[in-house]
Amino acid sequence: MLDLSSETLDLDILVLPETNLILVASVIEPLRAANRISGRQLYRWRLFSPDGLPVETLSRIPVPVDGAFRPEQETQPLFVLSSYQWRTSATSALRMQLSRTARYRSLMAGIESGSWLLAQASLLDGCSVTVHWEDREEFAAAYPHIAVMQERYVIDGKRVTTGGSLPTLDLMLEIIRRRQGYSLALEVSRLFIYEQERAGGLLQVPALGNMRIADQRVSQAVRLMEETVDAPMTLSRLARRVGISSRHLQDLFHETMGVAPHQHYLALRLNMARRKVIETKSDFADIAALTGFNSSSAFSRSYRAHYRESPTETRRRLRAAAKG
Repeated sequence: MLDLSSETLDLDILVLPETNLILVASVIEPLRAANRISGRQLYRWRLFSPDGLPVETLSRIPVPVDGAFRPEQETQPLFVLSSYQWRTSATSALRMQLSRTARYRSLMAGIESGSWLLAQASLLDGCSVTVHWEDREEFAAAYPHIAVMQERYVIDGKRVTTGGSLPTLDLMLEIIRRRQGYSLALEVSRLFIYEQERAGGLLQVPALGNMRIADQRVSQAVRLMEETVDAPMTLSRLARRVGISSRHLQDLFHETMGVAPHQHYLALRLNMARRKVIETKSDFADIAALTGFNSSSAFSRSYRAHYRESPTETRRRLRAAAKG
């Protein structure tokens, strides 16, 4: 389920009463963005509630659903979303449904207080998990046989847990990264970042996985990359501009971003190139020059390696979809 793939992934999402609206959006919006940016239906989802009625969120905005949660032998991942008053939803009937459906599901995810529901159904026994920081001590006391981690999210085999709305967004970006690669995950993450210029402040860089950039040198390097997409700098020059050695910059990138500097640089360039392939009629040679490739053939090779199709095939596919 979390292996590199361009196949459509179907998900079931069970939303319980009094769930935060932002929690629902944290699961769905990154998937919607991945579909839009890629021009493919990489993800589909169905929403369920315990009774089939729209879920009344705490913001008083109801969430429409596809029906009542009545699982049979579905194999697609199941995300269980809950925020407040989860105990009200933890009926014996729901616990039994979760236990039965877990036999077939490729993955079960407890999103925020959804972790409590999975634990109640004995689906987290022997697993490493995370929960909202306010619930950590209570959860650990209630389930001493479950290892509670101080992480934003935890993926432990077929069990996934998150500690809140923003950690859930991080999880979805990590799923996209594992299935479609760093470039798409980076592009999706940039849609959810509000950059506020501050004198001497840090660049608010998108999060991927558990990454949170708090190192000014990495932030400065990323800013320089974004400003020089058309004429990429060498690693040594980039490091000199930042004021550290090339080796140190590489180490900092791996620690905070999870990738080497050149991988992040290339992702920025290819993402810009793909936007121009999709949104403009520019020649590929012009796009190659604007994104730092020394020839259209070099650009096409790199594009195909990352997106599993050539720039020509992207435009042809999107034209066919528009006509259909």
